[in-house]
Amino acid sequence: MSVVLQEVLSRARELIGRSESEDCGVLGVKDFCRYAAALNDVDFIRTARAQEAAGEAVVAPALFLAGTLSWEDGPAEDGLRPDGLATRESPCTQGLAVRQVHGGQSVRLGRAPVAGTRVTATRTVTSADHRGGRSGEFVLLGVTTRFTSQDGAELMAVDETIVVLDVLDVLDGVADEHGDKRDERDEQRGAVA
Repeated sequence: MSVVLQEVLSRARELIGRSESEDCGVLGVKDFCRYAAALNDVDFIRTARAQEAAGEAVVAPALFLAGTLSWEDGPAEDGLRPDGLATRESPCTQGLAVRQVHGGQSVRLGRAPVAGTRVTATRTVTSADHRGGRSGEFVLLGVTTRFTSQDGAELMAVDETIVVLDVLDVLDGVADEHGDKRDERDEQRGAVA
């Protein structure tokens, strides 16, 4: 296993079971409508705005909480990792030359979130495993995020699998397909370690 993947695995195993909470703020109809607009769900927008005007409760779209990557404004482009993720969305990988892909997601719906609800997201690393396959070695991270309302009711829980790859191993695979030199990459690997 590469030094980089060993470090990811070590960091992840130290975090297993520890939770990190984030106040997502109070949900608003505008947030729901922006999400619906991104999905081109014009019917949701019309209905939500009519309910809001009538003083009725507006329920979020079903996957609104799971589909929101961050509750902050987000980093500038130079604050993104090479794989497009913000550093804060990359557990156990800060400062490491890795690439991540999502390996799947399971969503459990609880009480439907309604506009005006204050939400807390609690993220926990649940597992970390070293694996290998045809494409090489990687680390599988299990992460669970629970969304709860101010009264503690669970609104949604999301279980994710994140695949972490050593960037130099990824480059090796691309280089092998294109006949590039391995010696230069081996030197880079020594510099990273």
